[in-house]
Amino acid sequence: MDEADILSGHFAATRDRFAASTGTILLLQDTTEFVFQRASPHAIGITKSINSGRDKRGRLRHHTLCGILMHPSLVVTVDGLPLGLSAAKMRTRAKVKGTAALKKKINPTRVPIEKKESVRWLDNLRQSIERLGDPARCVHIGDRESDIYELYCLSQELGTHFLVRTCVDRLAGDGGHTVAAEMAATKVKGLHRVEVRDDKGEVSRAKLEIRYRRVNVLPPIGKQKRYPALELTVLHATERGAPKNRKPIDWKLLTDLPVRKSAEAIEKINWYAMRWKIEVFHKIIKSGCKAEESRLRTADRLANLMALFCILSWRILWLTMLNRTKPDAPPTTALTPTEIALLDRLISIPATETARSVRSPSISQSSHASAAISPDPAIRPPA
Repeated sequence: MDEADILSGHFAATRDRFAASTGTILLLQDTTEFVFQRASPHAIGITKSINSGRDKRGRLRHHTLCGILMHPSLVVTVDGLPLGLSAAKMRTRAKVKGTAALKKKINPTRVPIEKKESVRWLDNLRQSIERLGDPARCVHIGDRESDIYELYCLSQELGTHFLVRTCVDRLAGDGGHTVAAEMAATKVKGLHRVEVRDDKGEVSRAKLEIRYRRVNVLPPIGKQKRYPALELTVLHATERGAPKNRKPIDWKLLTDLPVRKSAEAIEKINWYAMRWKIEVFHKIIKSGCKAEESRLRTADRLANLMALFCILSWRILWLTMLNRTKPDAPPTTALTPTEIALLDRLISIPATETARSVRSPSISQSSHASAAISPDPAIRPPA
């Protein structure tokens, strides 16, 4: 048995919740790294080599990190409700060889995507659309690591959509200038105010200048024979003024979706901000499940354990998000009678509170289970 077998039932349940939901659905992708302390890294594999300081002679020392990499796709509504995972890939870099050597011989932009580690972004998108169906409702959301031209072409091929933060200043128009040049000539078309928290948790208000423009984007020079030019929307959200104690917001987004007015631009900005949900999902696995404290000895066993943690972490995130919207919903919306009985036996409830929960039961009151539940069948988890 491997992680795909463990997650197969969860993938099917995610598909059912997706089918029962309505409107646009966001597919959040990202990679996280699990690091383990082992005397020998070979049984598990490596993730990367880091600089671990200098020795007594002043020479740099390198330390090889032992662990696995996980690349999941989290299905989320535009309101932030996680419906489950649609894909998840576990690997170590012992299984991906030759890319670095290949990049030394030729320009990295000419290396076929199939020979790069970044092909995982395409694989997850393809698997997610195959499992969920209805690609027109799906919007892939990714950070700058997913700024991959092949991903944009694949989205068009599958009939789905994407919204990605860019890091590459691509050729535009007839190839004589870049996207940055076109956006520099674009006027501010609106302002958007948002609340921002710094590293200390302090809240401040930021004013964003919004620019957007439909641009003819060209593929990398080495791949122009293989991929076509695409008509895409470039959207820039730049913070006005220099804030204190944090970096200013500077989002450069790229999407195939049209943006004709400021309201549509703000909608896309809010969708991209939803990407943080997958970071919270990763945090639950690492901090809540304490995944990196596992003592399992091989990569295959660890991958199976991470698959179980994925299901558990989604469930925790699902209950947490629902608790913020429907705290008075009945517990049976999210929990089976057996689960409710177990919680009642495990957690002592004062008599007055028990009586109140019997008269008007809710997730928050009965069993002290902190969950906000909507009666929408689309968000009901599997038993």
